[in-house]
Amino acid sequence: MSAETEMQDDLDEGEDDAAALPAGLKNYITPEGLERLKAELKDLRQIERPKVVEVVSWAAGNGDRSENGDYIYGKKRLREIDRRLRFLAKRIEIAVPVDPALQTNRDQVFFGATVTYCDSRDAERTVRIVGIDEVDHDKGEISWISPVARALLKARIGDLVKLRTPAGMEELEVLAIRYGAG
Repeated sequence: MSAETEMQDDLDEGEDDAAALPAGLKNYITPEGLERLKAELKDLRQIERPKVVEVVSWAAGNGDRSENGDYIYGKKRLREIDRRLRFLAKRIEIAVPVDPALQTNRDQVFFGATVTYCDSRDAERTVRIVGIDEVDHDKGEISWISPVARALLKARIGDLVKLRTPAGMEELEVLAIRYGAG
């Protein structure tokens, strides 16, 4: 292995660490989120990576690799895929599945809850509190360690909770709490 390859491997591993969990926190995740991570890992291993390896092998057979775009891009893509595979494997290994459907105390906000709240401008929002690895803002899914989720945790319908924002303190009123899909 060349020094350049070793250095690239060290850089790649450093990038894996960039998405590390905050110290002392568990990697809570919903069962659906864990299945999505496993499906992505499987897809990368069994479909995406073999396709890229095939292109790189073909491109390598075309001679001069220094100006071969297919080869250069393919090798770069392989590094990206391998980095993502390592990341996913680590996250799946440390995942702590928590099924919101099993929550017995449904009148309080906990991990997996879908919460509708009203802010100080009377804007109503609905968010679902999920794991760090399954956040999707377009779907209203926020991390359980986000400021909004932390402010809402353990609240009940009708409670006013305080949220620290860059503009100062804001009050949120909990309007509804539900558990389960959607």
